[in-house]
Amino acid sequence: MRTYVYVDGFNLYYGAVKGTPYKWLDIRRLCQLLLPKNQILKIKYFTALVSARPNDPDQPNRQQVYLRALRTIPNLDIIYGHFLEHEVMMPMVGSLPSKPRYARVFKTEEKGSDVNIAAHMINDGYKGEYQVAILLSNDSDLVEPVKIVQNELKLPVGVLNPRPASPSHELRKYATFVKPIRKGALAASQFPATMKDSTGIIHKPPKW
Repeated sequence: MRTYVYVDGFNLYYGAVKGTPYKWLDIRRLCQLLLPKNQILKIKYFTALVSARPNDPDQPNRQQVYLRALRTIPNLDIIYGHFLEHEVMMPMVGSLPSKPRYARVFKTEEKGSDVNIAAHMINDGYKGEYQVAILLSNDSDLVEPVKIVQNELKLPVGVLNPRPASPSHELRKYATFVKPIRKGALAASQFPATMKDSTGIIHKPPKW
């Protein structure tokens, strides 16, 4: 079946690869392993550009290298949201309700990806671009576009779940099917340590 894949980049990162040796992930290879009978026509990867932090100043550079590797995948589009970062006062863990203690912290919010995923999935479905949509996310906020595509467009929506130990009950309830993303599939879906694109050599970040 003609298939479009919609990847929630940060949900994938925090759900499946953070703290693992599998960050150098070839998403197309992963989808082919998990969906061997599907004709994957397009992958849309939704993310936002990160900023340097005092404890990790190299984070933006690693992200740019990974995005460059992703761009070597045929028919993969990268769609950007944005980050909001601001200082807020928040209660400290363990403080008493009668005498709460507060700390000033940086609050970072990734904005736009949920809306972008929903808009692209519904728009592509209305245009007849796919026979089945695949959502790579465990975010229950995306239940509504899943329901619209299935109920209004009469098209199936499968979910590849990056958090198999704690799947979203809402997504599982409304998706046509759900497949977990396990370590074995991640390990088998890594880019080569050294790659090449039209501008030169791409090296896997050494700290990854």
